[in-house]
Amino acid sequence: MSDQTQNPVYVQLDQPEGVPPLELTGERTLPDLPEENYWYRRHLVVYKWIAERLAGKRAVDMACGEGYGSAVLAEQAAHVTGVDANPEAFEHAKAKYEGEKVSIVRDLVQMYREPADAVVFLQTIEHVEDPAGMLRHFASMLEPDGEVYVSTPNLLTLAGPDAEKSDNPWHVKEYRAHEFRELCEEVFADVTIYGLFHARKLRLHELVIRHAGWDAIHKTLRISKLFYDRFTPAISERDFRLEAEPGADRLDRALDFVAVCRDPR
Repeated sequence: MSDQTQNPVYVQLDQPEGVPPLELTGERTLPDLPEENYWYRRHLVVYKWIAERLAGKRAVDMACGEGYGSAVLAEQAAHVTGVDANPEAFEHAKAKYEGEKVSIVRDLVQMYREPADAVVFLQTIEHVEDPAGMLRHFASMLEPDGEVYVSTPNLLTLAGPDAEKSDNPWHVKEYRAHEFRELCEEVFADVTIYGLFHARKLRLHELVIRHAGWDAIHKTLRISKLFYDRFTPAISERDFRLEAEPGADRLDRALDFVAVCRDPR
């Protein structure tokens, strides 16, 4: 599985005519890269889960990046606006995904303020200097009974139990479960936290690494590259599972936290 903090060495493959491919920098994940498939699927499963909750609604996908998430949300939503300030990501997303149900806007997420039934902000709050202020901005955009969806990686599984931060240079603050809940509940009265976990072959792979020393074995046998060249592109959304409000010990083992936030204070 690729590490998003590595130096950029990969460029998207097989893009539609007229769509400029994006280079993997570690700032955002990308589809159409076999080496990045683990991270892409890990994010995609959450987008698909949110999409099922957006039927007939107007949504804003903040910091939409490459744009694939906005397109996934639009499979169910009435309309989705993807917002991103990066010029390369904006040009790519607009060329690849804009259509009847998807609009792509180049703007700072803290400046865009069109009303919406749902605001989606995935894997980005850890990049923000004023996260509570950002959540208040999203809350101000909501129509009555609207929801904000926020996800972030779990510091404990991203960087380890003794670390205060991973080495990802794009991240400002990485969260433990209780820190993320406290942040969301500072702005919203009704917050449900989900945990994202490995399932199926990723869960088996995790157990083999933990209990059988698989990493050391295949490195000794010099089959690491051969194995992961086949294993990583085969990962799908079914190899992840979302659980609602798992116990504290269980949530501490989650890969990512996903908050559904309602009722702004």
